[in-house]
Amino acid sequence: MDYSSLPNDPDHPVGSSPWQSSPQASTHPNFGTSDPGSAPSSPSAQKATPYADASPEQSEDGNTRDELDRSQARDGHSISAEEGTPQGTPERSQGPSLNGERFQEQPYQQQQQQPFSQRNREQPAHYPQHHQQQQQPRSAVPSRYHTGARTNQQRNLPQYKLQAKITSLERTGRKDPILRFDVHTNLPKFRTTQFRDVGRTHSEFAKLADHLISANPEAFVPALPPALTSAGVGTAEDESRVKATIQRWLTYVCGNDVLMRDEEMVFFIESDAGYSPVLRMKQPATGVRRKVIKQFAPPPDDTPELHDARPIVKQFYLGTMDSGQKVDRVVKCRRAVGLAESDLGVKFGQMHVQEPHPGLASAYRKLGKIIQTTGDYHAAQGTAEATTLGDPLNYHSSDAFIVKETLTNRHILLRDLISAQQATRSKLAAADRLKASSSVRREKVDEAISALDEARSNEIHLGNKTQRVTANLLHEKRRWFARTSADLRTSIREYILREIEAERRTLATLESVRPDVRNIDASGGLRSKG
Repeated sequence: MDYSSLPNDPDHPVGSSPWQSSPQASTHPNFGTSDPGSAPSSPSAQKATPYADASPEQSEDGNTRDELDRSQARDGHSISAEEGTPQGTPERSQGPSLNGERFQEQPYQQQQQQPFSQRNREQPAHYPQHHQQQQQPRSAVPSRYHTGARTNQQRNLPQYKLQAKITSLERTGRKDPILRFDVHTNLPKFRTTQFRDVGRTHSEFAKLADHLISANPEAFVPALPPALTSAGVGTAEDESRVKATIQRWLTYVCGNDVLMRDEEMVFFIESDAGYSPVLRMKQPATGVRRKVIKQFAPPPDDTPELHDARPIVKQFYLGTMDSGQKVDRVVKCRRAVGLAESDLGVKFGQMHVQEPHPGLASAYRKLGKIIQTTGDYHAAQGTAEATTLGDPLNYHSSDAFIVKETLTNRHILLRDLISAQQATRSKLAAADRLKASSSVRREKVDEAISALDEARSNEIHLGNKTQRVTANLLHEKRRWFARTSADLRTSIREYILREIEAERRTLATLESVRPDVRNIDASGGLRSKG
């Protein structure tokens, strides 16, 4: 092969190799020559094609265009790179066009048509290494026109979201409060992306929660927080706590991939005149049947994590319910102590009227006020205990009950799947007996086939539903455990801080009466007692 036409030949230097970087495509090609005194050679020797580094184009059947060109060049014809029309010469049209004509790079095409092993043997020892690397087959060259943009588009699919923010709470006496919130979403089911000042009563929230629990057995729907708290109706703490708890519930429901796609979410948000469930769903088993099913042993379960979770959730439900009841009794006793101390303080204050000693009378009056104030502090402490510890325990008890019933629904689904498998086996055995019988009627055959198909379709449906419910409940169980632990830690921390604050305030109040008790008389009063 003649290497004199190559730009990197040591005997014919022309500067840097055009293989190092592809030149920018332009409408006017460069006709620079390697030697001013020599005759100009073919255009391919003067300037390499700007598409030399480009990756081979893929054909419909997965072969590169270069491979197709080589195979067709052996038969004496090639295909134009852009027009795809057969031509009679083995030359390949490369490079930019000038006045509608293309430069024929015959030496480069002949070099490409040579076998790869033969070209390696023909290269001299002093041939540049980078040139040898770029003489490799085009399939090994990194693709310039890669499909990364298309891959990024597939990865950057729209992330559907549904966000709701509580803006206000309207309460009229002890009536059902109205909660107003704004909604932003990009779900295609909604008629618009933003909804302003949506108003729903607490009872309508409860209807939505009941529907979500019944219609989504693969999700743990959190319990709806109550409309009232132990802080007292009309107080600022009660309003802030109700708004915060409802906001937390809405955030979880709108952030759940299963619950946010429920049809009732659209009706709940877009309804103009109140809300009532359009699709009324029921539990898979209710009443006496559900109680009877719970008496049996759990069905065989191939998911030990969910199998072990239900007893734990049940114990947590019973423990939080019992703890909440005990906290309520403590609160009642605390409030009773506060009332008794207030009454005692009033009576102490009345004793100064009949006390002739002025110092002791002043001590009775001030001590009565201090005891009465301490009683009020204890009553407030009882309210704080009910608000910070009693309400969270009662809420988590109802939340754990919903989780326990959801896991029970999964057990019922597993029992239905086992029954469907048994029905399929019995229908198959009946079909086998019918096939082995001597006299077979067409009606019986059709009936047996239809019954077997129906049993198999029911088994497949229940199997797919069981797999979906199990896979989702695994993630839901882990999220519920983490969320419940964090909420309980927060509640206990707040309860302890409020208790410390109440005790310090009570102690400071009792310390304030010490100088009055010591100054009862000139001898120091009760100074000797400490």
